[in-house]
Amino acid sequence: MSFWEYLSSRHQQLLADAYQHASAVFQCMVVATLIGVLIGIVTYHTEWAASLATMTTSTILTIPSLAMIGLLIPLVGLGVAPTVIALTLYGLLPIVRNAIVGLRGVDPSLVDAARGIGMSRLTRLMRIELPLAWPPILTGIRIATQMLMGIAAIAAYASGPGLGNEIFRGIGSLGSKNALNQVLAGTLGIVILALLFDAAYVLIGRLTISRGIRA
Repeated sequence: MSFWEYLSSRHQQLLADAYQHASAVFQCMVVATLIGVLIGIVTYHTEWAASLATMTTSTILTIPSLAMIGLLIPLVGLGVAPTVIALTLYGLLPIVRNAIVGLRGVDPSLVDAARGIGMSRLTRLMRIELPLAWPPILTGIRIATQMLMGIAAIAAYASGPGLGNEIFRGIGSLGSKNALNQVLAGTLGIVILALLFDAAYVLIGRLTISRGIRA
């Protein structure tokens, strides 16, 4: 069976796996973004706190994904739970680091001017600092998403959702007539999803970042 014949015969299952893969990455990125930006907000003022946050999230990223999921299985079982926890943890570093860099890069004179006209700390953060720090934060989100697209395939080891199941089925049946087709279909699906997500982030950037900041 040729690759195109395989795609034609399995397109419904492949679409379902692609949807689950994209959904898992998207939901984990939302959680990782909220946690990562919050960590950045809490730590960027203090050098030791920012260093600790960056070092901790860097350490998490050094743990092999297969080992991370393997360690989580005894704690939360198989399926979605270890996938969500692992992907969320792996997505933190680029977001935390870029949130700290972005918030520290805000012109202090703008913050002082906002303070001078009576803006509260929360108002300054929401109306001045976060909007100006958004470009590097968005870059961190893009980097994290590309990483998680590939890492999410490992979730199939724990019976997690996504295109990794297609890849693992192919690896597990090496020598059969469709083994290569399965691995190739899963891999190309992940690449296509990564490109679609990145295109979406480019559009979000154009819609949410003013021309003055982009310049």
